[in-house]
Amino acid sequence: MASKRSLATKLGVVAGFEEPRVALEQYPTPPDLAAHVVHLADLHGDVDGRTVLDLGAGTGMLALAAALRGPARVFGVELDRAALATATANQRRVAASAPVHWIQADATRLPLDVPDPVTVVMNPPFGAQDGNRNADRGFLATASRVATVSYSVHNAGSREFVEAFAADNGGEVTHAFAVDFAVDAQFDHHAEDSRELDAEVYRIEWT
Repeated sequence: MASKRSLATKLGVVAGFEEPRVALEQYPTPPDLAAHVVHLADLHGDVDGRTVLDLGAGTGMLALAAALRGPARVFGVELDRAALATATANQRRVAASAPVHWIQADATRLPLDVPDPVTVVMNPPFGAQDGNRNADRGFLATASRVATVSYSVHNAGSREFVEAFAADNGGEVTHAFAVDFAVDAQFDHHAEDSRELDAEVYRIEWT
C-alpha cells in the first residue's frame, strides 16, 4: 500500500471548481484531507476490490483518491455538469487504473443501483448557507440506504447529530476525528485569502 503522503502528492494535480456555486457550497476537498480519509478507509479494508461511491463528487477529489487504491469500480455522483467536466479532465490527470463512472444526478435521490459491497466517501455541504440548513442529512440518508460503510466530512460540532442519525437508520459510528479543512477565498463574502475550518470525519457502519 502506498503511503498517505504519496497519495496526497498524486492528488495535487486535481483541479478545483472553475466557477464555484455558493448555493451548492462548492469548496474543493484538499488533497491531504482526501488522502487521509481514503488511506484510513483502505487500512480498514473498505476500498480494495469494493465499489466506492462518492456522493456530491464535485471535481472528483475523493473519487479519484479511491480510484488510486484498487477498488473494483468508482462512481462519482454530482449535480453540477461543469464540475463533472472538470472531474473527467482530472481523471485523465491522475491516470487511475480503476474505472471511474461520472453521473450527473442529485446525490440525495440516487438514480442507480450500486453493486455490493459499497463504501461511500463524501464531503457533503455543511449547510452553512441560508436555506441549506442540514444539507448533509440527505447525503447521510443515501449512504444509509446503499452503503455497508461510509466516510463523511462534516462541520465541527456535528457529532451528536451524526451519531443520532446513524443510530436511527441502522448505523453505528465506529470512528470520529477532527481535521483541518483549508479553504481558499472564492466567493464575495470571503474576507480572507484563505482560512482553516474546523471539520470532523466520521466512519459509519450500516446494516
